[in-house]
Amino acid sequence: MKLNLVPARTGVEWVRLGLRNFWRQPLAFVSLFLLFMAVISSVSQLPLVGRFLPLMLLPFSTLAFMVAASVADSAPGNGNGNATGDVKKPTGALMFLAVARAMRTEWRSLVVLGLISAVYFFLTVLATAVVDGGQFVRSYFLGEAPAKEVLESSRFQVANMLQLCLTLPLVAAMWHAPALVHWHKVEPVKSIFFSLVAMFRNFSAYALFWLVWCGVVLISLACVALIATVVIGVGSLGSDAGAMAVGNVLMVGTLLALAAMAQASNWFTFRDTFKPD
Repeated sequence: MKLNLVPARTGVEWVRLGLRNFWRQPLAFVSLFLLFMAVISSVSQLPLVGRFLPLMLLPFSTLAFMVAASVADSAPGNGNGNATGDVKKPTGALMFLAVARAMRTEWRSLVVLGLISAVYFFLTVLATAVVDGGQFVRSYFLGEAPAKEVLESSRFQVANMLQLCLTLPLVAAMWHAPALVHWHKVEPVKSIFFSLVAMFRNFSAYALFWLVWCGVVLISLACVALIATVVIGVGSLGSDAGAMAVGNVLMVGTLLALAAMAQASNWFTFRDTFKPD
């Protein structure tokens, strides 16, 4: 494989392609997102290990969405050069089957990536003890709710911000690593290195990609909030409870769709960043 250097404007194109790809099979993408959310929510309830198992599932969910998006992207009629005049959409079943095959084939490498993610995250949480004396560590690992004065203290807030900043390299490392393992057969540790290099070398494109997505999310939520306000206002003339329920459904549905859309667009960042040599 070889690394492509793309112009910054490519970040906008990735968002556009992701949105288009999502609407080719929206139900399948949302269902896949809900499936992983249900699994992550379930394992997070386990004592002790529940804090780390969701992190081990991160590479699995990343690869799952990339595989599903690649299936939707390669379907006839999408303008990728394999169109035959047939505008048939990819089926959700085909997408889920492709995801299942990828999980079965690469599970060992994905487990390794998951372990690396969990260990690194564990270290980032421990590092906050240097700032606040271990308050953040206790609240995270022991589930202790900090007192109000602790939450409002500058040391606790700095510790929280430090942990967030230390997590960003993990996001960059796992952005492409599962896909490199699957499509280019790169070893897990090397895939992390190549993913970091790719994000660094194409930083302007990825920065614009994230900024545009932030804009899409903010505009979408603002529109939905406006619609929900109108619905609730109309409902005040009739059933307040029904109007509130409709407003809540609109907001939750929009958040789910936006999360699935963002995941569906990640495939294009990988496709255009790495090419077979």
